[in-house]
Amino acid sequence: MKDAALATLEAVGHAVTLADLHAMNFKAAADADDFGSRSNPDYLTYALEQRHAHKVGTLAPDIADEVEKVLAADLLILNAPMYWFSLPALMKGWIDRVFLSGPFYGGKRIYDRGGLVGKKALLTMTLGSPPHMFTEDSIHGDIKAMLRPVLRGLGYVGMEVLEPYFAYHVPYVDNAARAEIMTDFCAYVGNVENLGAVTMPTVDDFDDRFFPKKS
Repeated sequence: MKDAALATLEAVGHAVTLADLHAMNFKAAADADDFGSRSNPDYLTYALEQRHAHKVGTLAPDIADEVEKVLAADLLILNAPMYWFSLPALMKGWIDRVFLSGPFYGGKRIYDRGGLVGKKALLTMTLGSPPHMFTEDSIHGDIKAMLRPVLRGLGYVGMEVLEPYFAYHVPYVDNAARAEIMTDFCAYVGNVENLGAVTMPTVDDFDDRFFPKKS
């Protein structure tokens, strides 16, 4: 799917930058080693240290490189298999370390006021189970409700979150079925400019303490 997305987007004129987290041996764990200097060396508040390190230029190089990729992008595609009803730890760790407090979000700079307003995000996932197991009344429940923390997190930093793409039952279908999935996936990615978006909160609908405004 990674290779297909690259080829599809480049074929219609997009410049694509790839971050293959496995090939990069990207570190998933967020810890004190992510900061070359600390505003408070005695107590680690990760979000505050993100702000400090970004301001003074002492972020770990692997984080700084990924931050620049996100800031330069118009569209962020997260492509991964589903692990235990969510993202793999490596991709979750990428978000934890790269989505910086300060330039990406902070205070009331969230959702439609977030630091990444104007950018789009698309989640594409492969699953082992068939689609009938991920509907509203199914054994697992609605798949978008299951992935709400992921989708909401992308919207939290200001991105327009496009309707996600799911490839079902992938390990257990034959090659012909997988070829159909790839054809469908390429058509989906190729139509990215016209995809609908997941509904996100609007900050103006809430008061200064984020209680809903009364009509």
